[in-house]
Amino acid sequence: MVAQTDEFTLEDAKWWFDKKKSIAVVGFSKNPMKAAHSVPMYMLRSGFRIIPVNPYHDRIGQLKCYHHLGDIPFPVEIVNVFRPSYELAEVVEQALAVGVKGVWAQLGIHDAKARTKAKEKNIQYVEDRCIKVEYQRWAPLLEKEGR
Repeated sequence: MVAQTDEFTLEDAKWWFDKKKSIAVVGFSKNPMKAAHSVPMYMLRSGFRIIPVNPYHDRIGQLKCYHHLGDIPFPVEIVNVFRPSYELAEVVEQALAVGVKGVWAQLGIHDAKARTKAKEKNIQYVEDRCIKVEYQRWAPLLEKEGR
C-alpha cells in the first residue's frame, strides 16, 4: 500500500503499471481541458485498458461509459479516482464490492477513512498522486525490463 507520503518504488510501479490490468476511471470527464479527461486518455494511448465511469454519459469519445462501478460487466483490477476527497471513502467501498485490487486517488484527493478501508481489506492504495506523472516517471525503467 502506498500513500502520498510513502516512497513509491519500482516494485510498486511494476504492480500498478502492468498493462494487462484494466483501469476504471471514476469521474472521467468529457471535457478535454480537464485532467479527468486528459490523464485517462494519455493512459489509454500508452496501452492501458481504460473504462470510463460517469453517471452522466453513455460514451466518452469512442469509449463506452458505465454509470457506476457495479455496472461494468467484467473484472476491473484498478480504480482511478477523479472525484472530491469527501467522496473517496464511498468510491473505495464500491471498488471493494466489485473486487478491485487497487485504488488510485489522483493528486489532491485523499481521505483517512478511505485509506483505512483499503488497508483493512489489504488492497493496493495510492492517494494524492497523479497516475500519469508516476507512469511517465517509471515507464523507462519498466520498458528496460521488458514490461
